Amino acid sequence: MNKTLLAIDIGSSNITAVIARNNLDYKINILGTGSYKSAGINKGVISNIELASKCIKEAVSIARKNTTEQIESTVVSISGAYTKGIRSSGSVNIPNGVITENEINQVLQMALYNATIIPEYDVIHVIPIFFKIDDSADVENPLSMNGSRLEVSVYVVTAKKTALTNIKSAFKMANLNVNNFVLDGYATAISTLDEQQKKFGATVINIGATTTEVACYKGYALIYNGFIPVGSNHITNDISVMLHTPPIAAEKIKTEYGDLLKTDEELANKKVRTPRIGDEKNSSEVSLEHIQTIIHARVEEILILVKNSLKKSGINESLGTGIVITGGMSKLVGIKELATLVFDDLPVKISNPINIKNGYMSFDDPKMATIVGLLLYSLETNRNFELDSNKNLIRKRKIVDNSQVKEQPENFSTGLNAAADIQKTAMEVNSKKLTEEDDSKLLPTLTKKDKNTGVKKLWNAITEWF
Repeated sequence: MNKTLLAIDIGSSNITAVIARNNLDYKINILGTGSYKSAGINKGVISNIELASKCIKEAVSIARKNTTEQIESTVVSISGAYTKGIRSSGSVNIPNGVITENEINQVLQMALYNATIIPEYDVIHVIPIFFKIDDSADVENPLSMNGSRLEVSVYVVTAKKTALTNIKSAFKMANLNVNNFVLDGYATAISTLDEQQKKFGATVINIGATTTEVACYKGYALIYNGFIPVGSNHITNDISVMLHTPPIAAEKIKTEYGDLLKTDEELANKKVRTPRIGDEKNSSEVSLEHIQTIIHARVEEILILVKNSLKKSGINESLGTGIVITGGMSKLVGIKELATLVFDDLPVKISNPINIKNGYMSFDDPKMATIVGLLLYSLETNRNFELDSNKNLIRKRKIVDNSQVKEQPENFSTGLNAAADIQKTAMEVNSKKLTEEDDSKLLPTLTKKDKNTGVKKLWNAITEWF
């Protein structure tokens, strides 16, 4: 069903809301957008429900000004600060020899059942890394394939129940219900990686205002996610503290003079005047070389923390095509070159998300990576199988429109105990389809009265002509 979607990215600096749905061609149609400065959110964690709720409400109100469509579903990003990722696996027998969505759902539910979930955590994603049929090699999409046994290896993303409850409470105060959660890093990877990077592997580093999200992709699947509570605002704080200047002035210095590529010779004897905290009428001169040293130290620290996180997880051997950097701090001149040195000459790319055309705002901005990922996760027609935060199967549904078959993702709400109901429903739908198709091929039956009426009309027409 084509529902009107509200996607909300809860960022530490801004909350972005987008209302969208699929148009008649199943492309994403943006109906309204809104953005509002964040409050009550610290390092990806809600610290004040009342303030956060007010900001969410304001962002949604701005987006609603552009559309009268009724919101039917809400998807919200969740910071990696709340989450833990674990591996699991499952297997099921295939009774009829042909793999259907029922068996795919069952094997994913079995992998989830086998996973060791911490009691204080709840599941938000069950993402298949690979499938196996009997003793075959890895299978990307097992649907409609033949076999006697289906196996799956999955990456399970879990989040703290208290954190999820706090987000739901903030939305409830804003008169909104949360239908689905999506990991921030996962959404970013969906919106910034191309097909080759998704297939052969890449690591996405999303450096925001106060947090850095890490997501590793390989074989069209998320295989690791990480979180570091450091972002671009820490550079502002460093400048403010080191130069004894107000945060507003420090932010301006960072954006105007931040450049990691300039040499010492280029910076020599160049100075900038900065106001002083508590004595803003007077200012002091600071060399650009000193400013660059402060910025360089913090950026290098963030990149090294990411590298150590990947090394500790054992995932650094699966970086594939290299590193992709996005988020607000990716605009810093020279960050690509510094990252190349930190990650031992691995290919590094600065990437913006897919720019969904619309008349409200440009998505061609690294700060928009998460919100674009939420839209693609919910409305993109070409999706892989997985279990969402409601433990429902996201599947591809064929829609016949003007004799063209298109695919659209749909939540296939089932559990292991509902397998019989699914099969029964599918048989009833297929039976109904066949009946309708057979009936459409039959000519309408005429009664004796209809036949006589038709002959009479024909005879009257002939007599009029002659």
